[in-house]
Amino acid sequence: MFRLVVREHIMIAHSFQGEVFGPAQKLHGATFVVDLELSRPSLDENGIICDIGLLSELLASVLKPLNYQNLDELPQFEGRNTTTEVLAEHIAREVAKRIHDGALGVEAGAAMAGIKVMLGESHVAWASYEMSLNG
Repeated sequence: MFRLVVREHIMIAHSFQGEVFGPAQKLHGATFVVDLELSRPSLDENGIICDIGLLSELLASVLKPLNYQNLDELPQFEGRNTTTEVLAEHIAREVAKRIHDGALGVEAGAAMAGIKVMLGESHVAWASYEMSLNG
């Protein structure tokens, strides 16, 4: 399996509900390093997984509505704790929608096998979400 990773970052504010979160129940900020990994079983006729520039633009477009936002105020997260895990899943699903809509080109999108989004919330903690694009 071939894999390609692009990286970006977002800065957000949020709070959590639940005693398990301790002081993070209060409004606080976070800067996440976002790694988007695509996989496919074979390379295209150019010897690539997809155009890195297009993939970088796709990731930036998915992150733009989240960047510098208080996630507690966004309707797509209403009633949910925006944990690192929840954000990784949200980003992966948004990327998948755009790939299916042709953001990387029809042929490249159809050839992709999977997506993995990893969010680094610090130098010692990160979470990821991985999904298949074949169904």
